[in-house]
Amino acid sequence: MRRTLLRAALTGTAVTAGAWALDGPTASATTRSAEWPRPATPEAALKELNAGNRRWRTFREKHPHETHAVRREAVSGQHPFAVVLGCIDSRVPPELVFDQGLGDLMTVRSAGEVLDEAVLGSVAYGVLELGIPLVLVLGHQSCGAVSAAVRAEESGEELPAHIQYIADQIKPAIDHSVTGDARIDATISAQVRLVRARLSAEPDLAARITTGRLAIVGARYELTNQLVHRIT
Repeated sequence: MRRTLLRAALTGTAVTAGAWALDGPTASATTRSAEWPRPATPEAALKELNAGNRRWRTFREKHPHETHAVRREAVSGQHPFAVVLGCIDSRVPPELVFDQGLGDLMTVRSAGEVLDEAVLGSVAYGVLELGIPLVLVLGHQSCGAVSAAVRAEESGEELPAHIQYIADQIKPAIDHSVTGDARIDATISAQVRLVRARLSAEPDLAARITTGRLAIVGARYELTNQLVHRIT
């Protein structure tokens, strides 16, 4: 019952007498209007993100799904096609980077893509309750959180307040095979891989990966040329 109430609260749909079954699909997770189609497979979702990023970096943005009709339809529920777990950096807003509009993406952002229970729960909600087929872990060039974590480890300095928590979470990804700026850059990619691996190991998410209903992909955004490229 609590799960159904949570689903209804977060999708904006009403709980009715006919919607109490915990295992039943919700309208917001399954509805695909002809006017507002959504990619339904991991492959299709990734293809749409790639196409959107191509538009962004070539200055051919469409700014989709901003019309009055779309805004009106969004009142009744949401059915985004991808979860983007990215950094809080103001230079990397997912809806712009992938040229997507209202209701297209569920974005979860934390410094350095750090995972905690709130972040894990947010990702899990998108996948398990809304049936989203793709989770993209998005790191980026010149990440301040990663830089702070690397510098703190090298100097032994304690970072202020809760920032130290972020550095501690990034620390296992620090690449000691290189030094200087190369270490920071390598750690940015290593952190994406670490977060992706942790998400993929979550039992509920892993079960969907096994059956092909979900893909969890790591990627990086380069500030110099606005390209998003996959990290394996």
